[in-house]
Amino acid sequence: MRKFLCILGYLLLQTSCEDVIEVDLNTAAPKLVIEASINWFKGTSGNEQAIKLSLTAPYFDENIPPANGATVTITDQNNTIYNFVEEGTNGFYKNYSFVPKLNNTYTLHIIYKEEVYSAKETLISVVPIDYVEQNLEGGFTGEETELKAYYTDPANETNFYLFQFKSNIPVNPSLSVYEDRYNDGNQIFGFYTEEDLKVGDQVTIRNYGISERFYNYMFILLQQSSDASGGPFETQPAIVRGNCINQTNPQNFPLGYFRLSEVAQLVYTVQ
Repeated sequence: MRKFLCILGYLLLQTSCEDVIEVDLNTAAPKLVIEASINWFKGTSGNEQAIKLSLTAPYFDENIPPANGATVTITDQNNTIYNFVEEGTNGFYKNYSFVPKLNNTYTLHIIYKEEVYSAKETLISVVPIDYVEQNLEGGFTGEETELKAYYTDPANETNFYLFQFKSNIPVNPSLSVYEDRYNDGNQIFGFYTEEDLKVGDQVTIRNYGISERFYNYMFILLQQSSDASGGPFETQPAIVRGNCINQTNPQNFPLGYFRLSEVAQLVYTVQ
């Protein structure tokens, strides 16, 4: 099917006109984009953490401008302050002495261009990945590789999960969110399918413990970014607000999210 679409696209290019169509798009002042994902991988200290700050840009711009010169800190519930220092000019702010503690609450504090941004979130635990089950004859065509990463949900708890599957072929990582409303205490799985996966390919599987608020945030984002959301000339979806706020000027709200997760990781080789 993918090959057919490539051939169809090539034929359309060969027969299309050469008139240049310029689209007059609305522009807006750049907004701060906060990518503050604190991930504590099981079996590690979790001391090294990074936060990325960038700015929104016009739709057709290829480069994403970094947000340089910010002051970034995270404070835990015991008032321990972790300073994130900018390294280079790509908008990455890093800390090498962070101390993650499950179920503790942390507060993000950012000062950028004389405006103060903040967010508060809890570090959520996650269960390990039990095992992976594969099927080389899956999908609609019967030619796709399907993977199911099983995990056992804790009983009598409300839990939310973010699954990431990343292979060594040049495609974007697959993201999915799950809740245990109908599977509390049972063994369930995160699902992944890819037609280009072959025997010997490796897939990095990550299961993140997430809060209910982040689950709702990602659920909407993933719906909007699906194939059914249309192209750039369709009606665009509404902006999804994260948990970060601008305390100085609430109307100039940032994009992005402050999340803290324990992460279970497994590298699987397709058999």
